[in-house]
Amino acid sequence: MLQTLLIEIGVEELPAVPLLKELKNIEKKWAAVLEENALLCEFEFYYTPRRLVLWHREFNATQPDSEEEFFGAPVAIAFKEGKPTPAALGFAKKCGVDISEIGRNEKGGKEVLYYKKSIKGQDSKVLLEAMITKWIKSLVFGKAMRWGSSSESFIRPIRWVNVLMNNTLVDVTLFDVASEAKTFGHRMHNFDAIAVNDAHKYFDSLKVSAVTLYPDERRKNILANFAELEKVNSIDIEIDADLLDEVVAITEHPTALLGSFDEAFLRLPPEVIITSMKEHQRYFPVFKEGKLINKFVVVSNALTDDFTKVIEGNETVLRPRLADGLFFYDNDLKRTLVNDGLEKVVFMNGLGTLMDKLSREKAVALNLFERYSDQVCSENGLSDSQNRQLLERTIELTKSDLMSEMVFEFTELQGLMGSYYALEQGEDAKVALGIKEQYLPDGEDADLPSTRLSAIVAMSNKLDTLMGLFSINQIPTGSRDPFALRRAVNGLVRICQHHQLSFNISEVFAALAPSYDAFDLAQLETFFVERVSKSYKVNPSIIKAVLASGERDVLEIDAKIKAVDTIVQSESFSTIFSTFKRLANITKDIDLNANISVSENLFSENAERALYEAFNKVSTSEYASYEENLDALFGLKPYLDTFFEDVMVNVDDEALKTNRKNLIGMVYKSLLTIADIKEISI
Repeated sequence: MLQTLLIEIGVEELPAVPLLKELKNIEKKWAAVLEENALLCEFEFYYTPRRLVLWHREFNATQPDSEEEFFGAPVAIAFKEGKPTPAALGFAKKCGVDISEIGRNEKGGKEVLYYKKSIKGQDSKVLLEAMITKWIKSLVFGKAMRWGSSSESFIRPIRWVNVLMNNTLVDVTLFDVASEAKTFGHRMHNFDAIAVNDAHKYFDSLKVSAVTLYPDERRKNILANFAELEKVNSIDIEIDADLLDEVVAITEHPTALLGSFDEAFLRLPPEVIITSMKEHQRYFPVFKEGKLINKFVVVSNALTDDFTKVIEGNETVLRPRLADGLFFYDNDLKRTLVNDGLEKVVFMNGLGTLMDKLSREKAVALNLFERYSDQVCSENGLSDSQNRQLLERTIELTKSDLMSEMVFEFTELQGLMGSYYALEQGEDAKVALGIKEQYLPDGEDADLPSTRLSAIVAMSNKLDTLMGLFSINQIPTGSRDPFALRRAVNGLVRICQHHQLSFNISEVFAALAPSYDAFDLAQLETFFVERVSKSYKVNPSIIKAVLASGERDVLEIDAKIKAVDTIVQSESFSTIFSTFKRLANITKDIDLNANISVSENLFSENAERALYEAFNKVSTSEYASYEENLDALFGLKPYLDTFFEDVMVNVDDEALKTNRKNLIGMVYKSLLTIADIKEISI
């Protein structure tokens, strides 16, 4: 029998960020509890800062009946001379029946003891308390708290529980709170409990009590308010998706309001104002004609006909925040960008101070500059010496803003504030840009350094962190990566690909290694290559084939993977593949790293000469891409097929056998410069 089921867990205001982090798991965890109890069905989950709600339009009143099978020991072991052994008696006890009720069945080709038990489904009402308790306790919000005399903890105190099945209250006690047929509306609407004896009317009760239960509806209302404010005031509101999620999570009756602050604060860099508003107050910044103005939007949870006091209150709270920011900014400008104090700040035990890190980054940057100087100079039109000076000055100032008051207050502005201070003290714009972009990319789809000079600065930061941490054995294990080294590798690869900077993993690591304590470079290379291989959404065997060729330059790896993937996806590849797979098998005993030579004087079959001449033409031609090269090599298929058909390789004449093996070895060796074809699976 299907019935409605409403579950409401009332809490004191939930913090937005922990709730949003767990949000993707909440429904999955309830579904898992339902499945475990054979009650899986469709349901909906809603939340406000004061409640977690599960709504089932159709819920089974009882579990379905089921059967459970038990298989025991082989009959030959369970009975000796017609009498049950301890194995048989133990099996009967496990099944909860007399040995006379145990049957026999076949399993794995043997006759074994067997028993099938019918299990009558339980009443769902009996199960709900345990189910809800398991679900609630499975939710992970980070820090938890205790309240009252309870020994249990949750993210916030639970104040009421309401479980209605088919409009009948189900007895449930959760964290010492017994279920009651009641709910609560918006705090500013009414403090009293609202009786709920009809699950369908529950939703109407909340609506008239100023609670918008559905998160999507709250979001829609907020965005509608934004659109109206933009239209009436001719402004643009910057909608940060994460911030919008937060205000949806902390409101039950949202209303967007427009506030303002003193224009004098616009002297601050826009990012400082925006960060202060977002991080501390959850305000949305306002722009006009692309420029930040002295306005902000706050999403209020208040119920009132006059929001004047609400706006004034938020303006009052914001003023000292911005005043602090202006105080820090002016103090930092007086101090200018200097490195005083970096020598006292420990970067990492075993890796010295921030000043030590700065020194290592400079060495890395100069090494990279030697590799890319021509590309840097061609990009910005400056000389080698001019670019070198700019690079050295940039590196010298990259960590200076870490000692500033502003970055101490807003750590997320490091680099950015350094760029503002650099411009204020007259540094070259390229230096300021390099300081600003030194941490890019800082996420999977984040922006990249905009110039090659800035790219070298960013690469130096990531490479020093990567090599430094490996040198002190702080290596990621499993899913654990506290220093984001996997992200550092992804960033390095993206920078190189975007700016077309050749980066041979083995060569670069070997060149930089003397600046660090000795460690296993091969382990670092393996880690790097694994990250590279996981960044492609292609057949994994293609990546394996390219890497098996010995290629370690990230640009060449990228080009080869794309070329091989294109060929593999072609309709003709399956027929090509069988021929070259055979080629690989025949050459597996040949040392392809050695110099392979072929004597034309030893050719005795037309197929040998035809293959040799065709291969020479392919191997001496020039190709615009790896894909063209592969096409040409795979074009040798008919010559190879004829060779395999007409020519016996393993003949008694050793010289002839070696010559024939070397011929096909030369073909495979050319292919191996791009990919080891035998590693591909189709």
